[in-house]
Amino acid sequence: MAAEMSDPYKSKVAVITGGSRGIGYHLSSALVDRGTKVVIGNRNEEQGQKVVKEFNERLGSEVAVFLCTDVTKYDDLKTLFALAESKFGGVDIAIMNAGVVGDNNTTYGAFSPLDDENEMWIQNINIGGVIKGNKVALLHMAKRDKGGVIINTSSMGGKYYYTVWFCLSLHPYVVRGIPQYVASKAAVRSWTEGLNADLYSSLNIRVNSICPSYVNTDMLDNLPDDPSYRKMVELSGKTAMKDCVSAFLHVIEDAKINGETLSVWPEPLGFRIEPKPSMHP
Repeated sequence: MAAEMSDPYKSKVAVITGGSRGIGYHLSSALVDRGTKVVIGNRNEEQGQKVVKEFNERLGSEVAVFLCTDVTKYDDLKTLFALAESKFGGVDIAIMNAGVVGDNNTTYGAFSPLDDENEMWIQNINIGGVIKGNKVALLHMAKRDKGGVIINTSSMGGKYYYTVWFCLSLHPYVVRGIPQYVASKAAVRSWTEGLNADLYSSLNIRVNSICPSYVNTDMLDNLPDDPSYRKMVELSGKTAMKDCVSAFLHVIEDAKINGETLSVWPEPLGFRIEPKPSMHP
């Protein structure tokens, strides 16, 4: 614990899924600038190699490596974490950030096609990838016996299905067409809280989740083609990327944050730790 608090970045190694685009890219960039070695897992080979080259050239040494990774496959995740171990000596920080909202040409709502393969596509990536990634991360962290921190990217959508908060017009636009997405992100939050209860007292591994609101990334390009949804996104306040990255860094830096959910609100509110529900009637 003391080592983590005294120097949360230097000589540390982070594995980040979805680390070459959007939130993951900006977080990876912030980490390498602070002295952390980064292992990026993403499905886009060209994009991942480009980002790694950018980081290594900027820092003047090998501070980042990339591996094409499908987070729905244990074998890919095991290879990703093994790369962190062979290249940089282990894993201190694991950030499960890979996720999808859907495809604007496909519906994932109540009346979507009854298709076995497509039905669980979002779930397999958003929550399946988190569960599998966490379990592989734990094996590596437990083996080193140095503790660690796991952060899972959830979403405000996993907390508030009727997205009324911070619509500038205050009209109650209802989120339609993405119940699969919001269910997957709610599951990420619940999994994180449950997993933490199993770990911290025995392994000194902290597990937390981050719930951003709408962040201007390319994920917004794949939102459902539903007029009410597009209107809601247009009127909603946006979360600043700097606030989103700051929330992740805050969790890494503060060893007292454990089993928590941090919500990242639209500007200018920043982030906060969500209060836990009372156990008393």
